[in-house]
Amino acid sequence: MKILAFAGSPRRHGNSETLLDWVLESMGEESDVEIQKIALTEVNINPCRGCNACEVTGRCVQRDDMDRINDLLLEADGIVLAAPIFCMSINAQAKALIDRMQVHRSRKYVLRLPLVPPEKVGRRMGVFLSTAGQTWENVFDGALPPVRCFFHLAAVRDQDVRYLMISGVDGKGEIVQHPTAREQARQLGKDVIGRLREMKAA
Repeated sequence: MKILAFAGSPRRHGNSETLLDWVLESMGEESDVEIQKIALTEVNINPCRGCNACEVTGRCVQRDDMDRINDLLLEADGIVLAAPIFCMSINAQAKALIDRMQVHRSRKYVLRLPLVPPEKVGRRMGVFLSTAGQTWENVFDGALPPVRCFFHLAAVRDQDVRYLMISGVDGKGEIVQHPTAREQARQLGKDVIGRLREMKAA
């Protein structure tokens, strides 16, 4: 099983990426799992230009690392996006990735082209991991609509997306002191791999 993971924070090895690493560590303990992790600060993803050329060609006019990432997205069985909350929404680097999913929207809804091979339809999982410094009840609300759009355009059904969002961790490394985050992340990794196995066997 191929897992594609994105560390979305501009702060490397901070709270959201630590949460991601715990999930991937758990997944990687299974012999049939292949993991690729991409730090968005280390790739070149230009903002979407809104030119709609992809509605005609099915391909973005920009040549950057999204060419490679788009291929990886379509090959993956599981997609994990980890991103912190900045100003009550998803951070800019992760949002740029989501905005560039416009080409998938064009392929699916305008050109009526398949997004993934038939054998992967209904057999893909998504995971969203997030951290926030604030503990407000609504602190993650602004991130959820673009995240759901991301997974929808990556051909992952709503019911096949799992969420783990930890609030009250702000300073770098604070999540290590959280009483439940590590165990929750590790269990989530196991659960997602188990569900993917069930999907493949169905």
